[in-house]
Amino acid sequence: ANNQLDQTTISTTKRNILINNEYPLSSPECNIPVTIADKLHRPTKLHNQPNHPLQIIKTHIESQFPSFSKFDTLDPVVSTLDNFDSLLILPDHVSRSKSDTYYVNEDTVLRTHTSAHQKSLLCTDTNAFLCSGDVYRRDEIDSCHYPVFHQMEGVKIFKKFDLLANVETEALEEKEKEDLVVQMVEQDLKRQLEGMVKTLFGDVEMRWVDAYFPFTNPSYELEIYYNDTWLEVLGCGVMQPQILSASGRDTADEIAWAFGLGLERLAMVLFQIPDIRLFWSDDARFHSQFRGGKIVTFVPYSKYPPCFKDVSFWLPSNNDSSGCGESSDNNSSFHVNDLNELVRNVAGDLVEQVQLIDEFCHPKTKRTSHCYRVTYRSMDRSLTNDEIDALQKIVRDLLVSELGVDLR
Repeated sequence: ANNQLDQTTISTTKRNILINNEYPLSSPECNIPVTIADKLHRPTKLHNQPNHPLQIIKTHIESQFPSFSKFDTLDPVVSTLDNFDSLLILPDHVSRSKSDTYYVNEDTVLRTHTSAHQKSLLCTDTNAFLCSGDVYRRDEIDSCHYPVFHQMEGVKIFKKFDLLANVETEALEEKEKEDLVVQMVEQDLKRQLEGMVKTLFGDVEMRWVDAYFPFTNPSYELEIYYNDTWLEVLGCGVMQPQILSASGRDTADEIAWAFGLGLERLAMVLFQIPDIRLFWSDDARFHSQFRGGKIVTFVPYSKYPPCFKDVSFWLPSNNDSSGCGESSDNNSSFHVNDLNELVRNVAGDLVEQVQLIDEFCHPKTKRTSHCYRVTYRSMDRSLTNDEIDALQKIVRDLLVSELGVDLR
């Protein structure tokens, strides 16, 4: 697919694309745009591309877990059962909505996390594994968010008998034994992750923050003090026993920890890459700066000027049924992620940010108006006002035809 598409191309190309040569992109149940399908079908994913910053980080982390099995080519098209249900994500959780997740059909999605493979890998005979891959989420548009990013999942399974082999347990009640086992697994988890993080960031100050994830308990986030600020680097915890048992594991005898991290988040900090779109650049001035096994400071090769375009519109009338004051994000008719997706599908990586700059409620009609500022900027060249005007016209037309807004 081209970096940006005209309106005719958007509608005609979609009819000719199959996800995994099986699922039609034009299906009414499918909300995957052409631009995402294009990245889904890349022959070499970024986390496996030699000398790419994401591949460098992935390889380094893998080296810190030498005994773990590694998986980095698993299919990102997964069932809702694996992506949500097997991880104890509730049926009404917001992450299941089409505003947040790319659906292939009613029962199939593009994975929103590498945890989607947890159940299938737990069903194998491996007791420790790392799983890396591209994940997909409909999201906001700014320098740190992109609808395709990359995660790494780590899991380690323990035999409870082995953990307690050198511990005097005769005087302990069963509940006390279980609590002790959880504590030992938690200590192993924190020790290994602290050690891994130190190999990336050096001898930095760290802190563990209590968190909530449906698939682990207890759950934590690890933060480090880096460049004069606290930075979250990963989430983790002791795996819920229901997940182990649903995978055929004997929870009377086994317990596990799990962690997950975002490769872009780490790479942007370590390489000082200012914009997440750069990871997708084909520009040699970007790729020539990186070599496998080395973490270097990225040197910006250009800073082209932005082009700003504002668009104002009244929300669809059914968004205003309850009057002003109620956030439109809670209404299914209009969602800002639908706007973000529309702009990205038209302008591709030329769009740098979409930002709500004004919200207005008409005192008589009680209709709500939004004004968004779209920032266009190429990473590789200067843009002309004429080409951006042409893209913005397509955006405005699609806002009316696809999202049902009334332009102001």
